[in-house]
Amino acid sequence: MKTSSSMSGHGSALRLPQVVLLATGGTIAGYAADAGRTATYQAGALNIETLLAAVPGLTDVARMRSEQVAQIDSKDMTCALWLTLAERVNAVLAEPDVDGVVITHGTDTLEETAYFLHLTVKSNKPVVMTAAMRPATALSADGPLNLLNAVRVAAHPEAAGQGVLVVVNHQIHCARDVVKTSTYSVQAFQSPEIGVLGWVQDEWVELQRRALRRHTVQSEFDVAGRHALPMVEVLSSYANASTVPVEALVSAGVRGLVVAGTGNGSLYGPLQQALADAARQGVRVVRASRTGAGHVMRNGAAADDTLGFVSAGNLQPYKARVLAMLALAHDMPTDRWQSLFEVY
Repeated sequence: MKTSSSMSGHGSALRLPQVVLLATGGTIAGYAADAGRTATYQAGALNIETLLAAVPGLTDVARMRSEQVAQIDSKDMTCALWLTLAERVNAVLAEPDVDGVVITHGTDTLEETAYFLHLTVKSNKPVVMTAAMRPATALSADGPLNLLNAVRVAAHPEAAGQGVLVVVNHQIHCARDVVKTSTYSVQAFQSPEIGVLGWVQDEWVELQRRALRRHTVQSEFDVAGRHALPMVEVLSSYANASTVPVEALVSAGVRGLVVAGTGNGSLYGPLQQALADAARQGVRVVRASRTGAGHVMRNGAAADDTLGFVSAGNLQPYKARVLAMLALAHDMPTDRWQSLFEVY
């Protein structure tokens, strides 16, 4: 699938594709007074016009339109903003002259936002998220090239129908698979075991495989008109883990619990019992792994069928939370939960 973006199939150069850029803040829009600072800075300080001005050549790739949806450090991402962003993406993609969307985002929660949009966007048009590990004011800032490459991918016809893509450091990732794996490296994002979908460099975009799990127009999750999502929290298992968080969250009215277990999703004995008690009270319990790779075998390290648990498969805990919130929001019956984690 190796093709040049100048041969993008959108017709001649007389009609470049139109890409809408939605900005939410993050390190890519970060500011520090000292260009040598890459760890201490204000995330989301710069507006989208400033980011665009730092990327020469964008207008040779696409006709650009931009909107400032939010201006936050992504550690402060909320479910309410997810819903707002999904609504805006769907509205923009419904415009007949729009060919794709690019979203700038902070790196800390990018993988969660990407997966949420992967399940709730209702269009086959390309949606590409990008970010940066260094603020815009830093020496060798990675944001401008990431943004240019994201637009190149969004303008490319083979990006259509792939769900939400994440483009960073020349690589194209699937929203379901990508995770942040470093606190500082520009090569922070990886897709463990599964691997990248492709790459982009200069005018060349190459997609080598397709995302097979359900997403976007195949997804049964629709958040139009919603203003909140059910409460789902993430816990961990570790040596001598306390049951207090489970008991407190159940008392607080939590609807779902995702537990990042050790190894193959194994759980410290008392914690497992507390989670089983929660499941009997109607709380949905999902077993994931804290290891960062591999899958959690159903009825492997815990008797899921007996305990009332669901296996997250190879979905990491924080994305499992996203799927659980959407399943609860749509009142999915208990007997469907395991299949959701097998097809999404």
